Amino acid sequence: MKRLLDLLLALVATLLLIVPVVVVAIMVKLTSAGPALYWSDRVGRHNKIFKMPKFRSMQIGTPAVATHLLKDPNGYLTPVGSFLRKSSLDELPQFWNVLRGEMSVVGPRPEELWMVDRYDEATRARLRIKPGITGYQQIRCRGTEDMSVRLNHDLYYIDHQSLFFDLYIILQTLWVVITGKGRI
Repeated sequence: MKRLLDLLLALVATLLLIVPVVVVAIMVKLTSAGPALYWSDRVGRHNKIFKMPKFRSMQIGTPAVATHLLKDPNGYLTPVGSFLRKSSLDELPQFWNVLRGEMSVVGPRPEELWMVDRYDEATRARLRIKPGITGYQQIRCRGTEDMSVRLNHDLYYIDHQSLFFDLYIILQTLWVVITGKGRI
């Protein structure tokens, strides 16, 4: 049922968002050098590595550390990067991963390889299910970098997942994005 819901939501989102996706791609291309999409290796269910696209919000040549370790990466953002992150429009290309079966609409955040390499046994539990475009931790602790808080919310989701919980998270995600509280 979850896969069917993922496919349905991804297809509907792709059809409804085709115009905004094209507009965002044009905005990125017109305001900065380089491609509109940034492809990143991520770790999915059972340690499977996949390529995840996002609209590029950082300048070309930005050190990887700027996106994760600097408290204020704003100096590295493209002219539309801050808007893309705040509105979560940079995440729209991930519906491609949902259609391919690499991600779900709802699940733990797909992490980068360097972060998964630092996981302890408890944190590896996040890899039992498919990562999601949105998830319980994204609506509960939007914008926090505290890994223990994020992990607790992911583990709560994994232990309590259901279609109703997914629908609740999707509705909360829409609310969080519309109101612009923090960032996903």
